Amino acid sequence: MTGGAVTMRPPGPLPAGIQLTPDGQLRHFLTIEGLPRALLLEILDTAESFAGVKNQAVKKVPLLRGKTIVNLFFEASTRTRTTFELAAKRLSADVLNLNINTTATVKGESLLDTLRNLEAMYTDMFVVRHADSGAAQFIARHVAPHVSVINAGDGRHAHPTQAMLDMFTIRRHKPDFSRLCVAIVGDIMHSRVARSQIHALSILGTGEVRVVGPKTLIPAEVENLGVRVFHSMADGLKDADVIMMLRLQKERMQGALLPSEHEYFQLYGLTEERLSVAKETAIVMHPGPINRGVEIGSEVADGSRSVILQQVTYGIAVRMAVMSMAIGARAGR
Repeated sequence: MTGGAVTMRPPGPLPAGIQLTPDGQLRHFLTIEGLPRALLLEILDTAESFAGVKNQAVKKVPLLRGKTIVNLFFEASTRTRTTFELAAKRLSADVLNLNINTTATVKGESLLDTLRNLEAMYTDMFVVRHADSGAAQFIARHVAPHVSVINAGDGRHAHPTQAMLDMFTIRRHKPDFSRLCVAIVGDIMHSRVARSQIHALSILGTGEVRVVGPKTLIPAEVENLGVRVFHSMADGLKDADVIMMLRLQKERMQGALLPSEHEYFQLYGLTEERLSVAKETAIVMHPGPINRGVEIGSEVADGSRSVILQQVTYGIAVRMAVMSMAIGARAGR
């Protein structure tokens, strides 16, 4: 962990009490796993109420006026950090983007000392992105009672707001999850997005969830999460309603799990030909950033079935929902 003074254990099952207030409201948002369906639906419904803010002449609502939100990004990000920042500003919050490379942790200060100093400034929320699994959970266990923590991605563990914006995008196009066949394709092994997507789809009662990819990129016993495993694109995409492509997480791979990116695209890249076996009304998703010609062809990424840019737009509304709900729950609404 940054600072060297903290030893962090990998995350196990997260007790709901850490994320929720005694009356079941959202206090922290660390993982989808274990949350009740009603809470996920509340996030989606709240996001729906914010979706139209982008069309207003003044793209702001005053819900978090006077609140301060700190983006603590220990891992590089553009899309996620930017949408969190926009979401906070559209809620009228003050936003502090902490440049970790120039903070006191680099000079030897422990992470907990950094947190304590930020808390002493009466900040209200930390949005945390970290390369270590369990980082956001660790921080949530140690923050002061007046601070909420949102996980913006931790190692291979979870990326809950990405999963919820994916669920929002799906619901906008296909409202009845129980009738859907969803195929998640690519690097399941290293993807925190895939884990969160699977949990969210399961909680929302999705008819069938598939994971598709080479054996080297499918984790052992993933079937225990209630998914069907396919190693063939033709079989895995057949009659799918939603196709969720994943980026190859090359920075997290250890050893030669793939012969080459070119060969990966030949076997698992999404092309118009491979898309043709899905339902005609199928939508194509990707959490970004897109590697064109690696996991998806440009003709598909830019095609009529792609909702990839909609995911980015909806991400702002979903993150507005999560932040307003977490601070609202802590303040007693």
